[in-house]
Amino acid sequence: MDLMRAVIIGADGTPYHDGLFFFDLYLPGGFPNVPPEVYFHNQHASSKLNPISGAYGSLCLSLLNTWDGKKNERWRPHVSTILQVLVSIQGLVLTEEPFFNLPSGYVHGLEPGTSMSRCYNEQAFIDSLWTMIHVIRRPLKNFEDFIVGHFLVRAHDILGACKAYMEGAQVGYWVKREVHEVDRHFKSYMEQFKISLRDPMEKLASEFARIGAMN
Repeated sequence: MDLMRAVIIGADGTPYHDGLFFFDLYLPGGFPNVPPEVYFHNQHASSKLNPISGAYGSLCLSLLNTWDGKKNERWRPHVSTILQVLVSIQGLVLTEEPFFNLPSGYVHGLEPGTSMSRCYNEQAFIDSLWTMIHVIRRPLKNFEDFIVGHFLVRAHDILGACKAYMEGAQVGYWVKREVHEVDRHFKSYMEQFKISLRDPMEKLASEFARIGAMN
């Protein structure tokens, strides 16, 4: 088999929490001497998964030899594995603060980087909601039952997070129906965020109702 599809669930504490993200992995003829080619299955074409995601679903990762990195971070024949690739995507792409993936010169924990990161997370969460909507509306073949089952379990938490963010909670700080570690000085740096959130939130609630997740 030279082609496989994987799905990663966005982790708590990130702007991708509870989302489903599909990746196609192609194993070229030189594999495992060369890394697999990975394509992010972006069903919401106007969104971008992460600053290090490129055009047409490509990913820029040292492990894939598509991003500069130290020798031990790059693909090592007969040592590196598909599992490592997926773990890297989970930890480096679907991460807590994706804004800092770019070598922009902004320092983590200092302004203006902190404010810009929060704004980026707000937009990433909105894009993640749109991705959920499209995943439900046009489920990938052989994943239909998995998608429905996932959202039957997660629907209330997802909408609860949306409500918390509308009320001012920081994106990513909603974990299992509670707001954790709130920065009391935090205020959304994008007032447009609440306006932009309303439409996908309502559409996603409708999709959840359609698949029976609101019962």
